[in-house]
Amino acid sequence: MTAAAVVGAAGTLAGDYLSGTARGLLVLDLVVGVVACCLMPLVLRRPVPVTLAVIVLAAAAGTASPAVSIGLLAVATQRPFRVAVSVGVAGIAAHAIRGLWWPLGGLSFGWWLVLVAFAHAALIGWGALAQARAALIESLRDRAERAEAEQGRRVAEARAAERARIAREMHDVLAHRLSLLATYAGALEYRPDMAPERLSMAAGVIRATVHQALEELRDVISVLRDDSENADGTAPPVPALADLPVLVAESRAVGTPVEVRDGLADPTALPGVTGRTAYRVVQEALTNARKHAPGQPVCIALDGEPGARLVIDVRNALGTDSAIPGSGSGLVGLTERVRLAGGQLDHRATSDEFHLRAWLPWPS
Repeated sequence: MTAAAVVGAAGTLAGDYLSGTARGLLVLDLVVGVVACCLMPLVLRRPVPVTLAVIVLAAAAGTASPAVSIGLLAVATQRPFRVAVSVGVAGIAAHAIRGLWWPLGGLSFGWWLVLVAFAHAALIGWGALAQARAALIESLRDRAERAEAEQGRRVAEARAAERARIAREMHDVLAHRLSLLATYAGALEYRPDMAPERLSMAAGVIRATVHQALEELRDVISVLRDDSENADGTAPPVPALADLPVLVAESRAVGTPVEVRDGLADPTALPGVTGRTAYRVVQEALTNARKHAPGQPVCIALDGEPGARLVIDVRNALGTDSAIPGSGSGLVGLTERVRLAGGQLDHRATSDEFHLRAWLPWPS
């Protein structure tokens, strides 16, 4: 930038000297040109003050005109359009003053002023175009960065949702079976004097429960891997409310009295998602009852009809907390599962019982 100002000032000075336009003011031209060139390194940091300074110099000598052009271009590139126009008007005025007291040979003052105004307008337009292009590039870069950040956020949310889904499925499958194992293992631990046939039966139940837990865990893993079909081409079985008798029989077998009040005409008529979610609600309620109130009676009430909603009400008496640990996330995950199915789940503990109530939509 400084080099361009030096070359321009030198060319202007040489042209004036050779044409003899102002040979007596050669020293003034030289001094003004040197000062204008010395101000150029500051034009990028302080474009408006520096450009106004060289405009004042341009009113005295033409060797400052190249510096005015460079400064005006810097102002138009870095500052708002109205500021660039104001500086351009000042530059035209300075050149008009110089044209009045130092006329150019062979060119009228009117044409001189038109050329100066055209040059200043071209510089302002060029700078404004460059500024608009830089703003557009910055906007596109910012938009791309925001899109990339949004994509990263969506990926993180998808991963978190998938982890929650896996944890929910694992909890639903394993918590029920492990609570059964803990109940039978506790009986073996605290009743070592049981008859051999009772010990053999308890060991057989433990073995069968472990086998069932492994089978269910394998089914869950296959679902999570999007294995929609078994090797024989059939879809893997999924639990539904129609499987409630088996679930109740397992709890009764370990000493939990379970009463079922089934007000449903046909549980198999429930849609897949509703039936599966209802099964998980009852399963989680029975699992919690065995964990925290072992041996206490449980009452399950089912009611609803197509076109309305399915209502599940589970109550169990409170007992002393058992030593079976819990993750604390079973009811939280169950609440989320019910909400995703379009229903609602509430649970509360009173002084003598734990009450869980859920409703699910039942389309006609």
